[in-house]
Formats: sequence, C-alpha cells, structure tokens
Amino acid sequence: MSNAATPSPADPAMAAWRMALWITVALTAVRLAAIFITPLELYPDEAQYWLWSRTLDFGYFSKPPMVAWAIWATTLGSDAEPFVRLSAPLFQAATALGVFVLARRLYGPEVALAACALYHLMPGVQLSAAVVATDAPLLAALVWALALYVYLPQTEGRRRWVAAAGAGTLLGLAFLSKYAAIYALVGVGLHLLISREARRVWTPGAIVAAAGATAAVMAPNLIWNARHGFSTVTHTAANANWSAGDLFHPGAMVEFIGSQFGVFGPIPFAVLVGGAALLAWRRRLTAADLTLLCFALPPFLIVTFQALLSRANANWTAAGYVAGVILVAAWLLRWRAKGWFIAALATQGLLAAAFLAFVISPDLAERAGMANGFKRAKGWSQMTEALTDRAMHDLRVSAIAVDDRFMFNAAAYYGRDYFARPDAAPLRMWVRTASPQNQAEAETPLTAADGDRILALSLEPDFTAEMKADFASAGENEFVNVWLDGERSRRAEIFVGEGFAPQPRDPVTGLPIRP
Repeated sequence: MSNAATPSPADPAMAAWRMALWITVALTAVRLAAIFITPLELYPDEAQYWLWSRTLDFGYFSKPPMVAWAIWATTLGSDAEPFVRLSAPLFQAATALGVFVLARRLYGPEVALAACALYHLMPGVQLSAAVVATDAPLLAALVWALALYVYLPQTEGRRRWVAAAGAGTLLGLAFLSKYAAIYALVGVGLHLLISREARRVWTPGAIVAAAGATAAVMAPNLIWNARHGFSTVTHTAANANWSAGDLFHPGAMVEFIGSQFGVFGPIPFAVLVGGAALLAWRRRLTAADLTLLCFALPPFLIVTFQALLSRANANWTAAGYVAGVILVAAWLLRWRAKGWFIAALATQGLLAAAFLAFVISPDLAERAGMANGFKRAKGWSQMTEALTDRAMHDLRVSAIAVDDRFMFNAAAYYGRDYFARPDAAPLRMWVRTASPQNQAEAETPLTAADGDRILALSLEPDFTAEMKADFASAGENEFVNVWLDGERSRRAEIFVGEGFAPQPRDPVTGLPIRP
C-alpha cells in the first residue's frame, strides 16, 4: 500500500482568485485590442484631457488632474488615440480585482467571483473602459480604499494606523480623479452612525491617520484651486444647474432612473433597488449588507434628487457602482437565484459583445441603428484638416479662431503637427459671453493682440453672425461639410475676419449686444 498522502482539494479562495485574474486578463486584452483597432476618433472631451496632459499641473478648469496625469504617462511614446485611451481599460481591470478583494473580505470567494464577473460586464463599465475619462481612475481608487476600510477591524495598533492612512491616501487619489469621491465620505459618515463596531474600530488615531493622508494628497489640488479662483469647484457646482427658475422636473427624474437600468444593467439594478427595499422591510440585512449600502445608496439617491431639481447625467452615480454590484452578487447567491444570476451575466455579456463590435466596426452600429451614439467620435480630423489646410494657403493669417469648445479641443489634438510648426498660426477661442465658460475661453481667448487677419471657423450656425460682428470686416463664408455616417454630417463655416473689435456684452446676460 502506498504511503503517499492524498492530494488535498484546491483552496476555493485561491481557485476563485485565479479565475478572477483570468477573466480580468482576458477581458482587458480584448478591450486593449478594441481601442487599438477602432477607427473612432477621440471624443472632444478626450482631446481636451490630452491637451491638459501636455502641461502637467495639480488642477484644471473643470476636472481634477488625475486623468491628465494618466494620459501623460501613457503617451510618453506616442500621442496616437490608442495611447491616449490606454489607461481606461487598465484602471477598470484594477477596479474589477478590487471588487473581488472587497467582496471576498465581506462575503467569501464565491460572491467575490460573481461580483467581479458582473462588474466586468456592467454596461457603464464597457464605455468607461473604451474612452479616457474621470470615472475609471475614480472607481479604481475608491474600491481599494473601501477594501482597506473593511480590512481595518482585522488590525490592531500601528497596523491599524497604517491601514487607515492607506485608505485615506487612496481616497485622496479618488478626489484627484473626480470630486464625486465625496460620496465615499458620506458613506463613511453613515456607517459610523449606524455601526457600533465601526465606531470602535475608528479610534481617534485611525481617524487622524486617514484624514491626514487624504488632506496631504488633496493639498496640491486645493492650493491650485485657491490660486485659480476655485474654478474646478465652481464648475462642478455649476453642473448642478440650480438656477432661480423651475426646480421641479419629475419627468427628468423618471428618465434618469430609467437610465440607471441601462448603465448598471437591467437585472442588477432591479435587484439592487428591490433587494434593498425588501431586505430592509424584513430586517434581514446583514452587517456586510449595511456597510455596502452606506456606500451604494447615497450616489443613487442624491443624484436622483438632483435630477428632480434640474438635470443629471447617467454616469453621475458611478461612485456607487462598486458597492452596488457586490450587493447584487451577494443577494442573488444568498437567494439561490441561479437563473437570475445567469440571466444577468448573459444579458450583460451580449450587450458588452455588441458594444465592442460597434467600437471595432462603427459600420455595424450604423446598420443596427446605433450610429448616433458614436457621432461625437467621428469627423474631427477631417474638419481640422480643412481648417489647417486653409491656414497654410493664407500665410497672412495671424491666428485661427473657433467658436465651439469641442472644435477647439479636436483641432488642438488633430492639428497638433501643424500647430507645432514655428510658422503656424496659433489656435484661439472666440469668447461669446462676457466671462469665460471653459478653459479654452479662459486661457486662450481671441484678442486684438492676435493680429489683424483671423481665420475663423464657426461650428455653431446660431453664433456665426455674432462672431462676424466682432470684426471690422469679414469675408465670404466657405462651407465645410463632413459626413459622419449615411445620414448625419457636421457642417462648419470658415471666413477671414479682419480688425478684431468685440462688440459690447450685455451686463446681465453676458451675450453680445446686437447693433
């Protein structure tokens, strides 16, 4: 008889972790391939972030600096579109693995693997992994901060302070990505309010360590904001659009709630809302459920209220994605709702596959009637080429001016070879209102000092006459028409203006006063 020991079964936690790694590596490889294959151009906002990355700073007009820093790092070798977007799928890979670690800590490896898979296939994550924006770095920092937050009860003494400082550092990085990180502070406050265990763990020393680390990471951005009139903070607040007019829009709120089924996933969002209500009513929420609800619900509830008052974009709830998807996975497995879990994975997997197919081949999107969703990522290079070619044929042009911030950002990116030439006319932004409304208007406005002969492009037909009125004389319009698909085109008017002398602006509306 052999004395060899019988091999022990594989560790379920390690097996689940290996599976999560394989899923993450495979999906990330597919996403990386998609952004290198796609013919889609940069969205104007992506081009703006690239423009920011050319001058590293601790803050920018409308966003904190992380997205620009990431683009700077990924474009050290090339400024081509795939390298501009390179960080997006990498951040989402880090977030998915963070979801696994956080869910395993709270519920075990089975829920962790399920949550990781659901997160990867979430519709909102598909878009966030394909375009460079602020949500991806925000979620990556938040999930690992939350993982350290729930790890804190397992520590004592100096280790607890180190873990608290680590969570605080990651929260600071989340704030440097997007100010929506403030929802995490709301979640911490709620959790401390309802959990005696959390209040026991968060000793004064741990609080000081976490708060000090967060403050230290955020300090450069706060100083930058103070030196620039808190422009980023002001812009973020202005997005709320709480004007003195009507502050009751139930239709907009219903539309926003409907959009969450599309962003979070139809079955998962129904499970999240229904499960939270049902378990709360039956008082069957576990301690782990309550912890995650403190971080999942505030973004959804606050942004829904914002939609009622004014407006809200579907992705403004992104800070709740991580906690929410773990709750959905935990509840579906707890209820033994295997069929619903498979249906959720299958539905979102099909949506993810369709999205990747549309990204790789926009013609498929056009045939499927989805071309409108990609129109902002088409035609900018052709429009810019028409503008710069016109400038190169008129050597007397002293500056190029546009009336649309999207066009400004796209021209800066797609005309980068032209504008890098020593004899190139500089790119300027015509300012329609009395005060700047974006970074291009604030930092590169068209002024009389830019010379007497301006090559102007108007992308906004309603503004063309106002733009021409700011010149002593303006030549005939030349029309540029760029087809985006079989039905849609982008049309612009180009003219040469001489003697830039802006008309006075109305002190109340800020708009040009018509003569």
